[in-house]
Amino acid sequence: MSELSADNWKEGGAGQVPLPYPFYVDIVTKRYFDGVDNKNLDKVLNCFTPDAILREATSETVHDGRDAIRSMFEKLFADFENIWHGNFVHTADPQTNTINSQFTVLITPNGGEQLRYENCNRFYLKDRLFHRVYVYMSGDNLLKEGDA
Repeated sequence: MSELSADNWKEGGAGQVPLPYPFYVDIVTKRYFDGVDNKNLDKVLNCFTPDAILREATSETVHDGRDAIRSMFEKLFADFENIWHGNFVHTADPQTNTINSQFTVLITPNGGEQLRYENCNRFYLKDRLFHRVYVYMSGDNLLKEGDA
């Protein structure tokens, strides 16, 4: 079965090409969040399709496309001196190419006190990359729009 085209791709829709369960955990932890925690923008962006959308759902902030996602991460990396994600609990569904991840975030604003968040993300993959990401934060939105 071939990958779905952009025209008929649907979040969790039929026709997905299942990947091995460890792939989902690896892209979330060893590629994406490791890139975020180490402020490695290229590593982070290499997890997204060019037309990906990242939505911070609790504030309805939408970053549409890899350029907008890049700007958002540039701002995040500039505004916070330390970022750490851990204590992961994952639930992947290879049949729909999705993974839900619950985790702790410890993040320190420049010159400020460390903040603790308990977040959950839902990742939808297409062609082995994140195509839609929904972020649910336990506190204020830290994923502001950057200067695109």
